[in-house]
Amino acid sequence: MKKGRIISITAVIVLLYIIVGSSLPFIIQPKYKKTDWNNTKVSKIYGQSEGLRAGIIESNEEALDIRLRMIKDAKERIVLSTFDIRPGKSSDDIFAALLAAADRGVKVRILVDGLYGTLHMAGESEYYAAGTHNNIEIRFYNTPNLLKPWTVHGRLHDKYLLVDDDLLLSGGRNTFDYFLGSYSGGASFDREALIYKSGDSSGNDVIKQTYDYFESVWDLQVCKPVFENVPFYKKDIRQAEEKLNTHYLNLIEQKKDIFDAESNYTKLTVPVDNAILLTNPTHIYAKEPVVFSELVALMEKSKDRVFIQTPYAVFSKDMYKEMTEAAKAQPNITMLLNSTAVGDNFMASSDYTLNRKKLLGTGVTLYEFYGSHSTHGKSLVIDDDLSAVMSYNLDMRSTYIDTEVALVIRGKEFNKLLEENMLKMQKEALKVKKDGSYGSNASVEAKELTRAEKSIFSITSVVFQLFRFLL
Repeated sequence: MKKGRIISITAVIVLLYIIVGSSLPFIIQPKYKKTDWNNTKVSKIYGQSEGLRAGIIESNEEALDIRLRMIKDAKERIVLSTFDIRPGKSSDDIFAALLAAADRGVKVRILVDGLYGTLHMAGESEYYAAGTHNNIEIRFYNTPNLLKPWTVHGRLHDKYLLVDDDLLLSGGRNTFDYFLGSYSGGASFDREALIYKSGDSSGNDVIKQTYDYFESVWDLQVCKPVFENVPFYKKDIRQAEEKLNTHYLNLIEQKKDIFDAESNYTKLTVPVDNAILLTNPTHIYAKEPVVFSELVALMEKSKDRVFIQTPYAVFSKDMYKEMTEAAKAQPNITMLLNSTAVGDNFMASSDYTLNRKKLLGTGVTLYEFYGSHSTHGKSLVIDDDLSAVMSYNLDMRSTYIDTEVALVIRGKEFNKLLEENMLKMQKEALKVKKDGSYGSNASVEAKELTRAEKSIFSITSVVFQLFRFLL
């Protein structure tokens, strides 16, 4: 056999090994055993947590500022868990603040998804400057190994910031300029919930639940320390540290409203009756759809209405079935999602192009968002007192593959605040009729796809069905 042929055959075998090994473990999607209401996780939302308050962080500028404020106020510990950190101005701001906190004795732990951490953080001096600090530890979750292709999927999609025992921020934002600050011109719309615990911090409140969850992930064997050992060729770590220290001094001058004034988290929040944390399993393989099924249980229990905001919707057969059952139990379910013309997830938009009718067939009322750019927020409003702000998207990847977190909050004032923000976005959307045409909205004009875009989506919407269980 010729050498070239041997090489070709070997390459094909390796490629097949990677493709099959990375996808086969996720083809069969586990089911979540249905139970009566009293045994659901979400039923605990009707407990009571004293001194708990919650607020909404809507704009990207607010999102960066609240992070800097929380980190500035830290006295003992900080936990940052995120899907994606990328070099940029907002990352400089945050790591300068984290380094300053570590310098004053605060213990900082940072957990990042291993795929995106490797792609966007590896080799960057500022992360070595942080990771080599005695009070900072950085770990990656499930860094892919092509010799073990089943590690390619199963990503850490959690997004939250914990400070001491009284502050929690969680929602849909990643940690880079597209989501934080005003550094990126085409930034995404997103949303987070700020939880503030005033008074006694004892008891199993949502902040403690999130710490416990973090510890369970942090201690997994697939979470490995990074940036603690500097490669011999990296000679600029101390300069990077000095640069971050100087940057922090400049931040203090630029943002005196954050650094000079005492923080008033009461002013940023409203009282709530309770809040709980929902999470998916944390292993790296196909997961039971815990977050999705628990949220559906809440929808089925609702009395008046359900309002969902998700960037995109990619349903499995079971998800279509459960959403149809929820719509029968509660006919007033509205879902707001990106139109294909403004969505920034090409694969999800491709799937939606083909399966839009199926989604309408569940009985849910659809609104397609036509704002200036994509929305990335994931939220839920139920009746006049229940809300959820999440990292979770209504797609199969978030449902069966990735880790996810969702804050479920009970409180009428918070519910009203969240609804107001969601309704603002709905005003920039068009209602989808049962026949697929649009209802009227004088202030919104549907953006037409170009002929090239239509042609591409007509092809990809079909081709992607081969592996849509990974979308």
